[in-house]
Amino acid sequence: MKEQFENAWSEMIAKLESWFDALILNLPNILIAIFVFIIALISSRYISNGVSRLLDKTKLQASMKSLLSKMVSIAVVLLGIFLVLGILNLSRALNTILAGAGVVGLAVGLALQGALANTYSGIVLSYIKHIKFGDWIETNGFEGEVVDLDLRSVTLKQPDNNLVYLPNKLVVENPIKNFSTTAQSRVILNCGVEYSSDLEFVRNLVQNTILENFGSIDNRDEIIFLYQEFGDSSINFETRFWIESTSALEVAKAKTDAMIFIKKAFDENNINIPFPIRTLDFPERFTLPQEGKNISNGKKNNNGGSGE
Repeated sequence: MKEQFENAWSEMIAKLESWFDALILNLPNILIAIFVFIIALISSRYISNGVSRLLDKTKLQASMKSLLSKMVSIAVVLLGIFLVLGILNLSRALNTILAGAGVVGLAVGLALQGALANTYSGIVLSYIKHIKFGDWIETNGFEGEVVDLDLRSVTLKQPDNNLVYLPNKLVVENPIKNFSTTAQSRVILNCGVEYSSDLEFVRNLVQNTILENFGSIDNRDEIIFLYQEFGDSSINFETRFWIESTSALEVAKAKTDAMIFIKKAFDENNINIPFPIRTLDFPERFTLPQEGKNISNGKKNNNGGSGE
């Protein structure tokens, strides 16, 4: 037993000595490999910045410029890793890695279908000219300004200053409404007036009020005024006009201002905006109940019983 222990100890010492000798012999290569890898990391940053400056002179979207610069940076780092493996005489290991990359890639592809779909969708969105940084869009039930677009998600900044992160796949597969494709946005305002109102006078008053208070409107023909229905307590109408903005927040502010101006104009001309009224009809002999007494139903039974 003692002899076996001594033999095992001797073999372990010999193995460690061989490893130490190999480390000493390969120390220059290791130092060179470390130096090359550091140079690759530093170079990736400078090359990425240089590519970004070159792309700034092109007409590509900002999202596409960012994507290309990141891909160039990754390519430089991968090149540095290949050089390091070659310096360390690990080319055989590199071949083994590349041979197994196909099998591993298949397994990873099946496991990461959603992530890969988002990555591909991010590349597609980078090429689409209808979506770019600063655009105000509505998609998947969310509305806001596009503040970021990467390989995973589209980031929207909502009017309440909250951020929404939408997976690229959902944005590509669902309809998108881009409010920034034109220089104007439409404001829609609904209201109602009482039945005794002069409808022609109301229409002229609303159009003149909007024309006088919004400088982006040149004439009354740009203001659409439509009576919609005879409501329960009012005749309802809708008015539409355009403002020089693509921001949903500015549209909301314009709608608020229009409501203030129209309400003031109505008050000055004695035009009422009715509120819902409910009328209750009671039976002719109905009386309200009092404490300790039942409601009279208009009939009495001389025997004190219930009438049928």
